[in-house]
Amino acid sequence: MASVSIRLPEDLLKEADQRARELHIPRAEYIRRAIESENNEMAARFRRERMMRSSRLVREASMRVNAEFDAVEDAPDA
Repeated sequence: MASVSIRLPEDLLKEADQRARELHIPRAEYIRRAIESENNEMAARFRRERMMRSSRLVREASMRVNAEFDAVEDAPDA
């Protein structure tokens, strides 16, 4: 496992220590979990954004196809 040194604001460190004590885990474990949680949240957010972009593209294409079908259905020689 790699080692990392970081600087944190005193109040953030105190809160992390308090939460770690409440969970009966070491500070390092609490910080690892916090980073993992944030990584998971960011990955989920990026997935949602990609899905929304794809959905918009598909919706636009679908609307064009529907308009083409409407035009064909409304054509006098159809």
